[in-house]
Amino acid sequence: MARTIYILLFSLLALGCSKIETTKKTTFSNPILKGFYPDPSICKVADTYYLINSTFAYFPGIPVFKSDDLVNWKQIGNALDRPEQLELEGLDVSRGVFAPAITHHKGIFYIVNTIVDGKNNFVIQATNPAGPWSNPIWLPKVEGIDPSLFFDNDGKSYIVFNSNPPNNTPEYDGHRTIKIIEFDAKTNNTIGEAKIIIDKGAKPEDKPIWIEGPHVYNRNGYYYLMAAEGGTAEHHSEVVFRSKHILGPYKSYENNPILTQRDLNEDRENPITSVGHADIIEDKYGNWWGVFLGCRPYDNNDHFNTGRETFMAPIKWINDWPVFDLQGDVVKKKYTIVVDSKTTISSAINKSFQDNFNDKKLGFDWLFLRTPLKKWYSISDGKLTINTRPETTSGKSNPSFIGYRQKHLFGYAATKLSFKATSENEKAGLIAFQNDKHYYYLCKSIRNNKPIVQLLKSTENSTEEIASKSILETDSLSFKIQAKGKYYDFLYALNRTDWLLLKENVDATFLSTKKSGGFVGTIYAMYTTSSGGKSNNKAVFDWFKNENKK
Repeated sequence: MARTIYILLFSLLALGCSKIETTKKTTFSNPILKGFYPDPSICKVADTYYLINSTFAYFPGIPVFKSDDLVNWKQIGNALDRPEQLELEGLDVSRGVFAPAITHHKGIFYIVNTIVDGKNNFVIQATNPAGPWSNPIWLPKVEGIDPSLFFDNDGKSYIVFNSNPPNNTPEYDGHRTIKIIEFDAKTNNTIGEAKIIIDKGAKPEDKPIWIEGPHVYNRNGYYYLMAAEGGTAEHHSEVVFRSKHILGPYKSYENNPILTQRDLNEDRENPITSVGHADIIEDKYGNWWGVFLGCRPYDNNDHFNTGRETFMAPIKWINDWPVFDLQGDVVKKKYTIVVDSKTTISSAINKSFQDNFNDKKLGFDWLFLRTPLKKWYSISDGKLTINTRPETTSGKSNPSFIGYRQKHLFGYAATKLSFKATSENEKAGLIAFQNDKHYYYLCKSIRNNKPIVQLLKSTENSTEEIASKSILETDSLSFKIQAKGKYYDFLYALNRTDWLLLKENVDATFLSTKKSGGFVGTIYAMYTTSSGGKSNNKAVFDWFKNENKK
């Protein structure tokens, strides 16, 4: 009998050890998505996680990422990847696709979203998150921004969204509300009228501004409404409310905000700022995590060019309230997470990148400025050929621009170009672009029928030359934009290795949102234009590289 008990205990211990050995603790690095990936929304299906972000006036819209461990992310598609899904012509760069939210229910993925200055709010569906996604189904009764879809246990579903104040009469600038409206997932129509469930924000007496980005969760008999507050700059935050009923009334957590960095010393080392606009998820091991946007400034004046990025931190539950567990006051660059014992941390999506254009199609992470209504580029024999067209980045149409996010505070973007201008209006090269009034353009052109390399800086409606150099005509040359925090260097080479400096220590803060405004990050793009004139020219790019230094 004793031997039997011993064997049983040994077996149980062995099972326990086996279970322990299937997982391990490791660390991940923030941001989990570097560069212009703001407003994250996340969902979990079985043991797989899916995450999406805002793209504003860039096409394709709404990148879709997949992960098995919340650490290693891979882009599997874009939800708005067909021109008929996304009309962006005439929109400012920071308009268009605001704050999408992803949900899964009974085998169907849903994204609800806003096209600001477009047709406003819509829902799209897919059975495979990699696509194809449906064309937008418009929701005219969802009249605000930042909609999020929630499926309740009783079979009903609801959309919550940022909206107007009572009677459309704000008491102060930034006075907004959160509304809720029932949604019929079978017909993709809303039901009844929207109801205000949050007015002003977490502490109405303090006149909070811009309550937005709401999400609803159901746990332990409570409905939780989580939302961003305070605007998307340094005063950004995340707050939470709860109720026993989906329609409210909702009680504000007494220790709101549950996430912010606005009260910290501005001189702290390596700050992460502007945190908020969060979504939370329970992982497959029973741990909770929050994804949120944040910024990495390169000085104490909150200048940053990499845009609003996606970060992640643990969530702990205190008296049935979700609170970000930052393990101190500041958002950390590393946190510990439980993963499968076989998991290796690659974070490949955040490392150096090179495209030699050997595939027939562009990768998912390339961006166009607004929707290309015609195909003006081609890929063959390891080369990307872009037609030189009249449209410019100073306008509000779709220029001959194919871009990649600046992901690193210190690093560079480089490309090799074959191009011979036939007029001074024709240019081709590499641009560091923030918006139509804030960019630097390193390009090849001609002056007095002689080839030159130019560095142009945007003005209110056009450009000014801030550096130039005469060169001998050559079949190809390379361009490099070197990021050094608050400075850029602009270089060129008649071959790939012997770089010549055109201009150094150019003010990078000119491309920061602190100076340019808006909600996007800097994009490095291969770009050619005839500056409004007619052209039959083409620019041929052999490769593009984005190197991470820091």
